[in-house]
Amino acid sequence: MIDLLVVGGGPAGLATAIHAARAGLEAVVAEPRPGPIDKACGEGLMPHGAQALAGLGVPVAGRPLHGIRYLDHRHQAEARFRGAPGLGVRRTDLHAALAERARQLGVRVLPVRVDDVRQDSWSVSAAGLRARYLAAADGLHSPIRRGLGLDRPATGPRRHGLRRHFAVTPWSDCVEVHWSPTAEAYVTPLAPDLVGVAVLTSHRGSFEHHLAAFPALLSRLPGVAGGPVRGAGPMRQRVRTRVAGRVLLVGDAAGYVDALTGEGLTLGLAGAAALVDCVRADRPERYERIWRSVTRRHRTLTHALLWTRGQPALAPFVVPTAAHLPSLFSALVNRLS
Repeated sequence: MIDLLVVGGGPAGLATAIHAARAGLEAVVAEPRPGPIDKACGEGLMPHGAQALAGLGVPVAGRPLHGIRYLDHRHQAEARFRGAPGLGVRRTDLHAALAERARQLGVRVLPVRVDDVRQDSWSVSAAGLRARYLAAADGLHSPIRRGLGLDRPATGPRRHGLRRHFAVTPWSDCVEVHWSPTAEAYVTPLAPDLVGVAVLTSHRGSFEHHLAAFPALLSRLPGVAGGPVRGAGPMRQRVRTRVAGRVLLVGDAAGYVDALTGEGLTLGLAGAAALVDCVRADRPERYERIWRSVTRRHRTLTHALLWTRGQPALAPFVVPTAAHLPSLFSALVNRLS
C-alpha cells in the first residue's frame, strides 16, 4: 500500500511528494495534465520560500529579489530584505525543477484523474490506488475539498488575478507593487530579459484595460507582450478544516486569502513540510493546528491589508503611509519574509 497519494502535480503537490520521499515514505502523484503546467501566478518566492526550495535540493534559475517596492502616482516606498534574497522564477521553470527532483527521488507521477475519494479507518482509495493517506493539492477550486464538504462561503469582494509576461530588461531588483484606486499591478523580475506583470482586482475588464490605470508602469513595457494572458480567481477560498479523516489539504486547496502579499508559493512549500511530518508520525489530526500556526502571520497581515484596500477612505493612504513610515514598512515586509 502506498504511504501517501498526492492528488495534483503542481508545485505544492510535487513539494509534498519530495518531502515524503526524503522522509522514507512511498509517495505517488496523480496528475492527468502533462507538465510543466502554467497558471496565473505572481511567480515570486519570498526569502524563506527560496530557502525552503533550496532545502529540498531543487536548483532553479531565476532572478534574486532583494525587496518589495510600493508605488502609486505620487509616492514610492521600498523595503529591502535584511537577509537572503527571494527569487523570481517562471512558474513553468519551477514546476520542471520540482518534477525533476521528484523523479530523482523515485516518485511516480501517474497520468490519472481523481474523481472520487473513499476512505476507511486504515486507508484512502482513489483512481484505483490505495494509500494510507491522501494529500489534496488540487488547486484553488479543489474538487476534493468540495466533494468532502469542506468549503465555507466566501465573503467580501470577489478578487481575480490576470498575469502576462513582457520581454524587457528588469529595471529593479525588487517586486514592484503599483497601486491604483481599483487594482494592484505586481511586477516580478524573472530573467535578464523578462518580467511578469500580474494584476489583482475585483473589477471586471481585460488585462489591457486594467493595465491602462498604471501609466508609469505601462511606459516601461514593450508594445508586444511576451506571452498570453492567464487568469485565476476568485482568490478568497474559505475552508472549514484542512483534515478530513485520512485526507489532508495542502497548497491553494488548503484555503486562500489573497495574493496581496505574494506568499502563495511559499506557504505551499511550508504546508507540504508540515503535512508530511504529520503523516510520518501517523498523527494527521495535528496538521490543522500546525497549518494554522505556520500561516497565522501571513493570514493576519493579508486580512488587514485586504480590509484596508476595501475601504475607500483608507486605501489611497496605503502607499503614502508606507513612504512616510519606512521603518514600519520595512518591519512588516521582513516579518513576512
